[in-house]
Amino acid sequence: KRIALFVSCLMLSINVFAEDRSFSSPDGRIAVTVSDADGKPNYSVTYDGIPFILSSPLGLTTSVGDFTDGMVLMPEETAPYMINEKYTLRTIKQSAVEYEAMEAVFSFAKDERKVMDIIFRVSDRDVALKYRVYPKRDIRSCVVFSEATGFAMPEGATSFLCPQVKPGGGFAGTYPSYETGYTLDEPVGKNGWGEGYTFPCLFKNEDKGWVLISETGVSSAYCASRLIGHDGGLYTVGYPQEGENNGNGSACPGIPLPGETPWRTITLGQTLAPIMETTVPFDLVQPLYEPSKEYVYGAGSWSWIIGMDGSTVYDVQKRYIDFTAEMGYQTVLIDALWDTQIGRDRIAELAEYAAGKGVALFLWYNSNGYWNNAP
Repeated sequence: KRIALFVSCLMLSINVFAEDRSFSSPDGRIAVTVSDADGKPNYSVTYDGIPFILSSPLGLTTSVGDFTDGMVLMPEETAPYMINEKYTLRTIKQSAVEYEAMEAVFSFAKDERKVMDIIFRVSDRDVALKYRVYPKRDIRSCVVFSEATGFAMPEGATSFLCPQVKPGGGFAGTYPSYETGYTLDEPVGKNGWGEGYTFPCLFKNEDKGWVLISETGVSSAYCASRLIGHDGGLYTVGYPQEGENNGNGSACPGIPLPGETPWRTITLGQTLAPIMETTVPFDLVQPLYEPSKEYVYGAGSWSWIIGMDGSTVYDVQKRYIDFTAEMGYQTVLIDALWDTQIGRDRIAELAEYAAGKGVALFLWYNSNGYWNNAP
C-alpha cells in the first residue's frame, strides 16, 4: 500500500510540476520543445529562435486507450543522443548521404503506467516523430482510430497544397487519385474541398522561411495518411476516407504491441534549398530486404506527359523510339490506349523496331478490378 501511495504521489507531482523539455539539432538552429500542459501531449518547433510550428497536439486514440488527454510526461530515461549513419542512393538527389541527427525519446504515462513513447529526430533541416505504444496487460495488439499529431502554422503563413476529393467519383470511380491541382499561396485555415490534402504539404512562414510536411516509413503494415485543415491554421494527420478502395478494407490501421507508427516529417529552412535537398524520406528507414540482383532502370522517354492520350499512336511512338536511341536512353513508356489506338500487332512491330535500336518498351495498363469500374 505504501508503494502504491508513493507511486500515486509521484505521478501527481509530475503532473503538477511538469516542465517543458527541449532539445536541438546538431547545429543548434532547430529546437523542439515537448510538454504535457493540461495533460495533453504537445510540441513546438523554432528555427533560429523564430516559431515555425506553434504549440501543436500529439497523441493517438486507440482501442487500448485514449493517449491524447490525461497524460503525464515521465522523467527523462535517456538523454538525447546522436544518430550518425552513412548510406548511398542511386538516383535521388545525392549519391552519398551522411545523416546526422539528435534523437530524443519522450515517455508518457496514464493511469500510473507507461503507455506511449514519442520519438523525435532532429537534423539540421528536418524534424521527424513517431509513436511507440506499449501492451496493456495481456493485450498484444490494437487498432489506432485516430492520430492527434498537428502542425499549427504561425499567423500570416500561406499554403501550397493539393486538395483531396471524395472517394468513388472521377474516371471509373477511381477517386481519390491524389493528383488534383495545387492551390498556390493561399491563407492557412482551410480544408481544401472538405477532404483535406495530399502529402507532401508546403507552407510559407511569411518572409521567415518554408515548411514541408510529409511522412515516411509507410508500408503494407500501416496506412498512408493525409492532412486535415482546421480554422486558425492548425493541420492534423488524417487517415484514409471511408469509401476509398471501393470500401474494401479498414480506414484505421492496426499494430502489434509494442508497436510503432510511421514517421511524420517536417523539413524547414529560411529558403527552399533545404526542402529541395532533403533526404529525410530515406534517412529514417531501412531497406526491407536485400534485392536478389542489381536492378538498373536507366533513362527513358514518355510522350504522354506532353501529348497525353492523343500521342499514343504508332507514328509518334516510333518518333520517340528514334529520339530515345539518339539520346542514348534505354526505354520508352507507351501510355494509355495503346491497345486500341495502336493495337497489339503494331505494338509488336514497334517492339521489334525498338529492339533493333537497343531500346525496350514499357506498356501501361490499368489496375482495374474490384476497387473501381474501369474497363
